[in-house]
Amino acid sequence: MKKVILSIALILFIAANALANDISQAQALAERLSPRLAQKVQFAKLCTPHDPDLVDVFTLESRGDKVVIGGNNANSMAVGLNRYLNRYCKTTVSWYADIPVDLPSTLPDVPVKETVEARVPQRFFLNYCTFGYTMPFWNWADWERFIDWMALNGINMPLAITGQEAVWYNVWTKMGMTDEEVRSYFTGPVYLPWHRMANIDAWCGPLPKEWLDGQAELQKKIVARERALNMRPVLPAFAGHVPRKLKEMYPDADIKAMSTWDEFEEPYRTFFLNSEDPLYAKIQKMFLEELTRMFGTDHIYGIDPFNEMDPPSFEPGYLHNVSKHIYESLTAVDPQAEWLQMGWFLYYQRRDYTPMRANAMLTGVPQGKMTILDYYCEYKEMWRDLDGFFGQPYIWCYLGNFGGNSNIQGNVKEAGKKLEAALKEVGNNLVGIGSTLEGLEVQQFPYEYIFEKAWNFSKTDEQVVNELADRHAGFESQPAREAWKCLYDSVLNIRPTTFCGPLPCQYPELDKEHGRCAVRYNPKQLLYAWDKLLEQDAVTTDAMTIDLIWIGRQLLGDLFFMDKKEFDKAYHDGDSTKLDEFETNMLIIILSMEALNKCHPFCTMQKWIEQARDLGIAPEVKDYYEMNARRLVTTWGGDLNDYSCRNWAGLMSNYYGKRWIIYIEYLLETLKNGTEYNLAELQNRINSFQESWPEGKELHNPFSEDSHTNVLDVCREIDRMFRNRFEKIVTAK
Repeated sequence: MKKVILSIALILFIAANALANDISQAQALAERLSPRLAQKVQFAKLCTPHDPDLVDVFTLESRGDKVVIGGNNANSMAVGLNRYLNRYCKTTVSWYADIPVDLPSTLPDVPVKETVEARVPQRFFLNYCTFGYTMPFWNWADWERFIDWMALNGINMPLAITGQEAVWYNVWTKMGMTDEEVRSYFTGPVYLPWHRMANIDAWCGPLPKEWLDGQAELQKKIVARERALNMRPVLPAFAGHVPRKLKEMYPDADIKAMSTWDEFEEPYRTFFLNSEDPLYAKIQKMFLEELTRMFGTDHIYGIDPFNEMDPPSFEPGYLHNVSKHIYESLTAVDPQAEWLQMGWFLYYQRRDYTPMRANAMLTGVPQGKMTILDYYCEYKEMWRDLDGFFGQPYIWCYLGNFGGNSNIQGNVKEAGKKLEAALKEVGNNLVGIGSTLEGLEVQQFPYEYIFEKAWNFSKTDEQVVNELADRHAGFESQPAREAWKCLYDSVLNIRPTTFCGPLPCQYPELDKEHGRCAVRYNPKQLLYAWDKLLEQDAVTTDAMTIDLIWIGRQLLGDLFFMDKKEFDKAYHDGDSTKLDEFETNMLIIILSMEALNKCHPFCTMQKWIEQARDLGIAPEVKDYYEMNARRLVTTWGGDLNDYSCRNWAGLMSNYYGKRWIIYIEYLLETLKNGTEYNLAELQNRINSFQESWPEGKELHNPFSEDSHTNVLDVCREIDRMFRNRFEKIVTAK
């Protein structure tokens, strides 16, 4: 009897501790956002008949002078807190640590109690690429705010791959590789996502030892906080990617060179160890044991053996056995292991992965033990083409952005319709909603919209638009509502594509149409949204600042697209007067985009460079990080030049603008000298400039630190300068 009583007491103690922990974590989150907010809200653990393992739920109500937020766990409480902030305080929490939370002077009460349940148990976020395009130089303060943002938006399954190089360093050195060999196998910090996906080795390496140590300590904080907020971090496992050196050390092992990736040369080729080889299970065991020792485990692992890479064989039996043995190597170490597989390869290589081949690979793992991320559902739902992934559970994902490209894109409304249809499909094995964006950039709305769909808010389109506009304005704003209705209904209907930036960010070339820059919406609607936002008396929120920058630079980019066509025509006509006119127009547009982007720190190259340099300790490491940062958003590597183009302040004037000056001056020179246009000669001049830029002499702070504090003044000045020409875009279309 005493044992029974003690057991019951222990269970009650654990339950009480879990209850108190959930409440304290939610309260701490509120405190981090705003001490004044934390004083207004109170959290409560819900005791409901709902199965806590299946249904997340929150409640929101006022009791006396407090707003009480109930939830079955800290994650649900955070969603309830976000609902209060969005709907009643009319504010948006930025995912950037530097941006304070805008709150009304008086925190409002909640007039009617709300009870909201989750529609799906799993809410996934991030993409391997985000860790390169946005996060490589983040410190703990950056991560702390971002994890809070994820909790507020109900994300409970984040990709958590920071710091894994420290694990691999320990594994490879234990196997006999030297410090220099291991660090030279790794890429530079911004390129690690593509090293982790087995696309490239060694590019812009070797990786400094201080990076390995610092990122390992950072990861410990990341996963601890994510777990505290009821998230299940997705950690990496061994997918078969091994160093070239291992082929020399183990000549009898079944190690094969992979296909080259995006025109990277032979020294950067990767190698794959067949999962049937006994060495595979040995490495998996070493890695998982070291990973668990350093970071713990939640028994779910991201494994992607052939992302954008050809496997050694497409024969179905081979693909089936690869998956089967990878999974067996996992469960031999962690019997509770589950596999999370990116479904990007099923879209990207869909001609190769026929239904028969896809079936073979996906069913090599027991049903329910492999979850597929259907990566690009706003454009192509692969679950519909592949028989619901042959019974394996999947997460419907919105991608929304490639490379951190900073133009208007992301067909939000259409994505919402597709997602609703998928959720209502009878017999569907959809278990979650996610987003797989490549870069955060600055516009959060598309991703917040998708994660709202994971909860039973049952909003109409009108409610979506009105609540969004009000929280971006900070109050009920009719002009903001009308602007966002226009954007939501007619402008923001562009599916994201690669290399998708405005023409000023594209490689200059005579008569090239640059189809990715084409206006894919009615420009009259974009100008209407711009006009509505300019009707506001003042801009007081970070979100509205971003809206104005986002729309303004898109208008300027569209105008540049039109002017460049006129410049090229004037060149062919030999009209020097017109050439001078449109040369001036184009350069003024670039400078205006520069000025507009300076209105927000995260629209500047300055911020990106500061993050890179601040993470380094030794001066030479600071320079190395800056070189990596510069290269990724410009020349990249291989045939990926301009893939991650960003129309940021600093880049517009110091990089893109200078490329266009080279182009303009070359054409004027040929016209003056009567020489033929030579594409190769022009490219040599541009390439010489852009290849030297990442490692240029002005490494230390080449960008202006001055910034405009009043975005509305800047936008109104731009409108005054370009008004007649903006209206010509509408007429031309």
